[in-house]
Amino acid sequence: MPQEYTNGSSSYADYLQWNKDLRCEAFDGMIVNMTPSPTPGHQKIQVELSVEIGSYLREKDCEILTAPLDVCLFATPETPNEEIKNWIQPDLMIVCDPKKIEEKRIIGAPDLVIEILSPATARTDRLTKYNKYEEAGVKEYWIVDPHHETVEVFVLQDQSFERVDVFTKNDVVKVSLFPDFEVQLNKIFP
Repeated sequence: MPQEYTNGSSSYADYLQWNKDLRCEAFDGMIVNMTPSPTPGHQKIQVELSVEIGSYLREKDCEILTAPLDVCLFATPETPNEEIKNWIQPDLMIVCDPKKIEEKRIIGAPDLVIEILSPATARTDRLTKYNKYEEAGVKEYWIVDPHHETVEVFVLQDQSFERVDVFTKNDVVKVSLFPDFEVQLNKIFP
C-alpha cells in the first residue's frame, strides 16, 4: 500500500509548492505517495489502451489523457486551490468537455477513467478511488488487472456505479460512452 503522510489538512495550493518530482494524490486532504513507479508491464498496457482509444477519438470532441496529470475531481475553475482537498492522477482518462482541460490540470470529473492495478495501488484503486470517482460523477470506470488479464467495467447509473462485467483477455469491451466503439482485449494484454 502506498505510504500515507500528513494529517489530512493538505490542499492543492500546498502541493503546488512542493518538490515538482513528488508524485502524489490526495483524498480529503490526506496525501498518498505514488511510489514506486509503474512497471514495464503496466506501461505497456497503458500505451496499448492509449493507442486503441486515441485512434478512435481522433477528430472527435473527446480527448484521451494519461498520467501523470492532476485531476481535481470536485473543483470548478472558480475553486481556490486552498479549498481543493482531492486530486488524483488516473492512469488514463477520457475528457469530453474542453472547459475541464486546463493548462496544467483537469478540473472536474473525467467522463471515463481507467486504473491499472499494481500490488501497491490495488486497494486504493478498488476502494478509495472507486468511491471518489463514483461521488464525482465519472460516467465509466475501468479497473485493469494485469496479473489476471481482466478488465472490470463500472457504469454510473443513478449516481452509483453498477458493474457491467469482468472481461478477460479474449473478450471485447464495449465503451458505453461511444456505442460504436469497442476494445479488443487481446490487443491490450502483452
